[in-house]
Amino acid sequence: MPIRKQPLAEKTAQPKPKATSEKPAQRKPKAISERTVQEATTLMAFLVASFPDKSRTTIKSLLTHQQIIVGSRVIKQFDHALQPGDVVTVHWEKGKTTLESSLLSIVYEDKHLLVVDKAAGLLSIGTQKEQKKTAYSMLSEYVKKQHPGNKIFVVHRLDRETSGLMLFAKSEEVQYLMQNNWRYAVNQRRYVAVVEGKLETGDGSGQGTIKSYLWESKALIVYASPNPEEGELAVTHYKVLDRSETYSLVELELETGRKNQIRVQMNSIGYPLVGDLKYGGHASSLKRLALHAHVLSFTHPITGQPHAFETPIPEAFKLLVKATRRR
Repeated sequence: MPIRKQPLAEKTAQPKPKATSEKPAQRKPKAISERTVQEATTLMAFLVASFPDKSRTTIKSLLTHQQIIVGSRVIKQFDHALQPGDVVTVHWEKGKTTLESSLLSIVYEDKHLLVVDKAAGLLSIGTQKEQKKTAYSMLSEYVKKQHPGNKIFVVHRLDRETSGLMLFAKSEEVQYLMQNNWRYAVNQRRYVAVVEGKLETGDGSGQGTIKSYLWESKALIVYASPNPEEGELAVTHYKVLDRSETYSLVELELETGRKNQIRVQMNSIGYPLVGDLKYGGHASSLKRLALHAHVLSFTHPITGQPHAFETPIPEAFKLLVKATRRR
């Protein structure tokens, strides 16, 4: 603004600027940082090298709070292996609305979908006996905190005693698109389980496929049959990851998605799941059903982008097999 000239007779001493303690405005750090991996390393080592001004404690907190994404997958393991070309994204700011529960954690969220990690013992949806303590009710409360009109819609379910990844929709449209295109939209669903016995295959590969037809009795027990006229086709592929004389740690990939499919089919070949009292298994030190949904890969129904999520194999599963291995 130009300074107004005054007559000489009226000229007075100009007041000195007042001292101020205000500091120059600082640039706000980016909420998201992205780095590309140049050589093979682990996630923690890469993050420490990429952000030398951040402490290891800060980085561990980012991992714990699911703020680190590799490719399109949220990763929590500090020792996750990285390969050249991997893109690591860091979300420095946590969302204002949080889901505070030891039974359910959010792995991924956008305006259309939620991917969560459910603990064993938590119902997916309500029953006549239990309506409040469910994944559905917790997420409904969570989205309503963001906006009172928000709703949540079930896309698929996990058994109460099964832990792992679940997908929920934020609109009926997305729910419809996922459920009615499930076979094409969902690229991969992999589980890990501990089964009773030393699982061996005839060719020694440790891999196999179970194909049978499932039907449910009036008592709500599912049975497997080799007869296609007696039920719906169910196909499960499996791979042995580790084994002892007593237990086997197995990775299972679903080609179809029938009720209790893995539990029924593994029991049908003589290897019931640990803790599965309904389908031939026995109780163990785990005190739960040894089944965890650890990989979920799908094509986003709105954006068309591929998304893949993975949770770690429960340490208790690995330890159960290791503890019974002959030394």
